[in-house]
Amino acid sequence: MSGVALAIDIVAVFVLAVLVLSRYADFRKQHCLVVVATLLAWYLCFLIVFILPLDVTTTIYRQCTVDHRHISPTPVSNLTSAVTVNINSSNGNPGPQLPPPCIKPWSYIPDGILPVFWRVVYWTSQFLTWILLPFMQSYARSGDFSITGKVKTALVENAIYYGTYLLIFGTLLIYVAAHPGLRLDWPQLQTIGITAANTWGLFLLVLLLGYGLVELPRSCWMAAQPHHLLLRSQFKVAKLLTERVEAEETLEDVMEEVRKVSNTVRYNHPLRKYVDTILRKCPSEFQERTGRNMDDYEDFEESSSSSPSERSLVKLHKQVISAVQSQLQTQVQWKMLLDRAFHLEDVTRNQGNGDRQFMHTFPSSEPQAWLVRVLYTPRVEWFWECVVRGWCYRGLALLLAAFTVVVVWSECTFFSTSPVLSLFAIFIRLAESTYNYLHIQSACFISISFLSCCTYWTVFRIRVFNYYHLAAHQHTDAYSLLFSGMLFCRLTPPLCLNFLGLMHMDTAISHQAREQTAYTSIMGSMKVVSFIADGFYIYYPMLVLLLCIATYFSLGTRCLNLLGFQQFMGDSEMTSDLVDEGKELLKREKRKRQRQEEGSSRRRVWKERYGNPSAEPVRNRNHSDVAGDSMVPSRASSTYVGPSHRDSDCMELLQDSEALDFNADSFPDNGLQQGAELGRYQPAGRYFSMSHSRIFDDV
Repeated sequence: MSGVALAIDIVAVFVLAVLVLSRYADFRKQHCLVVVATLLAWYLCFLIVFILPLDVTTTIYRQCTVDHRHISPTPVSNLTSAVTVNINSSNGNPGPQLPPPCIKPWSYIPDGILPVFWRVVYWTSQFLTWILLPFMQSYARSGDFSITGKVKTALVENAIYYGTYLLIFGTLLIYVAAHPGLRLDWPQLQTIGITAANTWGLFLLVLLLGYGLVELPRSCWMAAQPHHLLLRSQFKVAKLLTERVEAEETLEDVMEEVRKVSNTVRYNHPLRKYVDTILRKCPSEFQERTGRNMDDYEDFEESSSSSPSERSLVKLHKQVISAVQSQLQTQVQWKMLLDRAFHLEDVTRNQGNGDRQFMHTFPSSEPQAWLVRVLYTPRVEWFWECVVRGWCYRGLALLLAAFTVVVVWSECTFFSTSPVLSLFAIFIRLAESTYNYLHIQSACFISISFLSCCTYWTVFRIRVFNYYHLAAHQHTDAYSLLFSGMLFCRLTPPLCLNFLGLMHMDTAISHQAREQTAYTSIMGSMKVVSFIADGFYIYYPMLVLLLCIATYFSLGTRCLNLLGFQQFMGDSEMTSDLVDEGKELLKREKRKRQRQEEGSSRRRVWKERYGNPSAEPVRNRNHSDVAGDSMVPSRASSTYVGPSHRDSDCMELLQDSEALDFNADSFPDNGLQQGAELGRYQPAGRYFSMSHSRIFDDV
C-alpha cells in the first residue's frame, strides 16, 4: 500500500479542484492561461491540506522506530531478556514490559518521496502567488492592445506590490547579516524568504480565520430560520437593485463614448483597428446598432483634431471590459437572488400548510432527473424544507461551534508544552500512544479541513468593491479568479504550519527533540529569525480570540454602516427601510414573472390548438409580445396559484404608493427598451415599470 494513498489523494484533489472551479469560472469563455493558472493554484493548495495528514502519520511511525532503536537492547541481551521474561511469566511475575512494536501505517509513504513532493508543491505555489499570478492579474485587466503594452502596464502596476515584499525580505536580510552568530548562505536565504512569505500570510490568516470561526457556525444557525433568510434576501434585493442600475448606467455611458469614438475614427484611420477591438468587447446589440449606423465610405482627415489618442483608447478599452463584466454579473446575481427570495417565500408560506404538500409559486426552471422527480415528491419536499432541513442546520451549527471553541482555546494555549493545554496536541498524543493511525489521520483531516473551510469560506464571501468578487454560476472575471489563487497560495502554508504547531509537531515551536515532518523540513530552521519564530508565530495567533469577539458582536458590520456601506442589521432603521423596499420590489417582480409565464402558456395553448402561432389575434399578440402580461389560470397541482390578472393589476394600481412617470422622453433614444421593461429605479425614488407602449397594461 506504499504510495497508493498518495496517488489516490493526488487524483481526488484534482477532481475536487476542477469541480469547485467550474462553479465560478466558465472554461469556454475564460482565457486558457487564466483557467490553468487558477486551477493550478487551487489544486496545489488543496493538495497540501489533503496530503498533510499522511505526512503526520508517516512522521509518527518514524518517531516510533527511532524510539525503539534507542530502547531496544543488543541481540544477545535481547535473547536473555526474552528468556527472563518467559521464566518470570511462568513463575507468575509479569516481568519488565517491553514497548509495543511499531506497526507500519497503511498510508505509509517511503522515505525520500515527501520531501521532494513538498518542495515541488511549495515552491510552485510560491512562484504563482508572488510572481506569476500578480503579473497575470494586471495583464488581464490592462486595456492595452498589444502584448508589449500589456506587459509594461503589468510591471508598472506591480512595482509597489513587489517593493513591499522586497522591503520585508530586505529587513530580515539586514537582521541576519547584522547578527554576530549567523552567516549568510543559500539555505539561510531560502529560510529568510520563507519566513517573510509566512509572516505576510499569517497576518492575513488570522484576520480571515477569526471571521470564519464565528460567521460560519452562525450562518448555519441562521440557515435554519427561513424568515430571517427572507428578510436578508429582501434587504439584498433593494441593495442589489441600486448596484444593478449603476452598472447599467455606467455601461450606457461607456457605450455612448464608444459610439462617439466609432463615429470619429473612420475605416482607414490608423487607430481604427483599436476601435474594432473595443467594439468586439461590447454587447452584441450595441455592435449591430453601431454597424448599421457606420458609414465606411467617409475618409478620415489627418488634420482633424477630434481624433482620440492611443492612450485614451486604452483607457476606454479598460472601461468597456469592466463595465460589461459588472453589468453581466449584476444581471445574473439579480436573477439568482429573485429565485432564492421567491423560494424562501414559498418555504415561509408552506410551514403552515396542513396538507403537508409543498406548493411552489413558480415551477422550477432547472431540469431535474427522472429519479429526483419520482423520489422528491411534494410531500417529501415539504418535510425536508419545513422540518428536517432546519434541524440539520442547527445540529451542524452546534458541531461547528464546538470546533470553534476547540480552535480558539488551542490557539491561545499551544505554546505551553508542559503541561500540554492544546486540545489538538492532547488528542494526537492519546492516539499516538496506541499507534491508532486511522484515528490520527481522521483527527488530522477533520481538524485541518475545518480550519481550511473557515479560511476559504471567508475568501469566497469577501468582496472588495468591484475589483474582487467570486460570483457563482461561472460569472467570475479573470481578475477575481487570479486574485483568489493568490490568496489561497498565500494562506495555505502558514495555515498548515499553524496546524502543526497546535499539535506540537513543529519543533521550532514545541522545542522538543522529535522527528519533524517532511513539510516542516523544507521550511528550514526558523531560528534564523528568532524574534519571529519565538514571538510573532506564537503570540500573534492569540489575536484570533479578539477577532472572534469582534465578529460575534458584529463590530465590523457596525463600522461599515457608520461609514455609509449598507449592511444587514436587524436593529437598524436603514435596514428596515431597505427590507420594506425589497418587499415591494419582490411583489412587482413576482407579478411580472406571473404575467410572463401565463403569456407564454397562452401562446403555447394557441399553438397547440391552431398550429400556427402567427395566426394569433392582433390584440392578444401585441398584448403578450410587447407587454408579456397575459394570464392563464392553468397551473400544476403542486403550484401555488396567485391572484387573478385583473385583481392583481387593480390592486397594484390602487396600492402603489410611488407615482408612475409616463413621460416618454425619460427614456433615451438609443433603443434600450430592455432597461424600461426591467424597470429603472431612479435616484429620486421613482420606479419606471413600463415604457410608453405599455403604460396602460395595468389599468
